[in-house]
This record gives sequence, C-alpha cells and structure tokens, in this order.
Amino acid sequence: MWAIAVVLIVTALIIIIEVPSLLRKQLRKELWMFSILLLIGTGLSIAQSLQVDIPNPLDLLTIVYKPINDVVKGVLK
Repeated sequence: MWAIAVVLIVTALIIIIEVPSLLRKQLRKELWMFSILLLIGTGLSIAQSLQVDIPNPLDLLTIVYKPINDVVKGVLK
C-alpha cells in the first residue's frame, strides 16, 4: 500500500513541476503526450508495486520475428 502511495506522490510532484511550464509555453500536443506517457508509466509502476506479472516487450518481438528468422536460416543453410 505504501508503494502505491509513493508512486502517486511522485506522479503528483512530476505533474506540479512539468505541467505549468507546458501550459505557459502553450505546448498542447506535448502536454497530451506527456499526460499519456505519465499515465502509462504510473499504471505500470502501480502494477509492479502490486507484484503483477508484466510481460516483457521483447517477448512480443521474439514471437513476431521468430518465423522470419527460421526462414532466413533455412535459406542460408
């Protein structure tokens, strides 16, 4: 429970520090992207603090490229 609180406090501090400067400079697209990435990062951090099994992105790449690798190995042998 404390880990979730710490993640939310750090997220709030990041918002307090970064958002006013983005609003002052009228960087709307950057603010949207910042918000989306911060939301994803916060969600993943909370999930990790709850010890949820988060899949590795490299596993997806392995699934996608393994058939291509097998074809190339077959051609080169």
